[in-house]
Order: sequence, then structure tokens, then C-alpha cells
Amino acid sequence: MRGGRAVLANGRELYSQRANEPMSVALPHEETSLNRLPAMAVRLERVSRLYGSFVALREVSLTLPAGASVVLLGENGAGKSTLLKVIAGLTVPSYGSVAVFGDAPQQQRGRISVMSHATMLYDELTGMENLVYFAGLNAMGERAAQEHVAAEALRAVGLDAANPRRVGEYSQGMRQRASLARALLARPELLLLDEPFSNLDVESAHSMIDRLLAYVAESAANTLLLTTHQAALAEPLARTTITMQAGSVAQVVERAGAR
Repeated sequence: MRGGRAVLANGRELYSQRANEPMSVALPHEETSLNRLPAMAVRLERVSRLYGSFVALREVSLTLPAGASVVLLGENGAGKSTLLKVIAGLTVPSYGSVAVFGDAPQQQRGRISVMSHATMLYDELTGMENLVYFAGLNAMGERAAQEHVAAEALRAVGLDAANPRRVGEYSQGMRQRASLARALLARPELLLLDEPFSNLDVESAHSMIDRLLAYVAESAANTLLLTTHQAALAEPLARTTITMQAGSVAQVVERAGAR
């Protein structure tokens, strides 16, 4: 940051800020190919979120074009999880506006999937039973079709669809992978992940990264935003890295050569 400006290694200015003005981030720069995609996935304008006297988000202005793959960094309490909740429509801003694919997030939930600290799985069901249930909620064909997509989703994250164990008996790492399978089941256009690598061993984490890279590659419009404390681990996914401090965007870095 020099004189209120963030300048990338290649010398391009990504955003600027005058004193007492909210920080506005445009991702990526207008000359990149992402800007030619037809839709903006996420747009926040001067979004603040207060919990009593605590300011979780402070006048965040942010634009993510369709196809962005963004890693969100910051210490505990920096506002990362709150930002994801606002984008998902799970939390309403105290001030400002948020749009996902041009509409309120609550109107676009069929296009958004969230993987949070809670797995959103039923402990008394097997992994397969859970995903078949969610496939039914998403009206994914007849029972045979639901079972097929559920089995494929589990296999894609390294889980055995025939495993008779209930999710409540899974290890934490298995629960994380099953949660990712649930989040990807409906082929979302916007995938929001909050600390997805928590409690995973290195092999499982790299397997999850491979699955997320495959998700991003499946469609030029698929948009990924994840929070993590493990910046080095998430680096393959980080076409853009955003660092938050005290509820504000402190730094944005676009990887050289990112599309």
C-alpha cells in the first residue's frame, strides 16, 4: 500500500482509497478476460454489519465477476465469516446493499451453496442417505437419479457411497468432505466456503483442493470464495487474494496470469 493505493507487482493499480472513504475493490482489472464474462456474481456497496457496538464489517464495497476464484485471509474477528454470511443471505447488512447475480441473495439461493463450520448434515443418516435426501430437496430427478448423483458426489471427495456408518460416527475430516459433497451436489454457480481445510490432514486437504479446482474448471462462470488461515495451502485456488482487517478490506492481490 503506497499513499492509499494498492499496486500489484506488475504495476497496475487495483484500487485506491482517499482518507475516510470506503475501500472499493474491483476484481479483476478491466483488461482481464474475467471482465468479459456476462454477469457479476457479487456486488457489495458500503456494507456494514454491527452486532451491538461491535462492527463486524465496516463499509465494504466489493465486486466479484462471475468466474472469480478468491481466497479471503485475515485474523479471527477480521470479518471473513460475516462477509460470507452477508453474501449468502444468511445475515442482513446493518447498512449498505448486497446483490448476488443482480438480485438479493435470498432470491438466488438456488444458485448459491455454503459450506460453513456446521456441516448441515444429519448425524443419524449415512453419507449416502444424507446426499440422496438433499438431491430430493433439489428436485434432481427420480430416486435412481438422486442416488446416482449422490454417489458421484461422495466419490468425488474420496468417500465410499456404500459406507454404512452414520455421519455422526465419521471422523472430523470425513464430515468435512461429506459437507463439501453436499455443497457441490446441486452444481452451484457461487460456492462459499468458511475454513474448509479445518481438521483435515494434508492428504485430505490436497484432495479437497483438487475437487475445488475441478469445480472452478467446470464452468467459466463458477465463482469460488473461501476463507482460510492456511494461505499457503489454498494458494492453488487463489487467483485473487483478499486480506481483511477489523472488518475492512486491507489488501487485494491478483495472481499474475490469472484469467
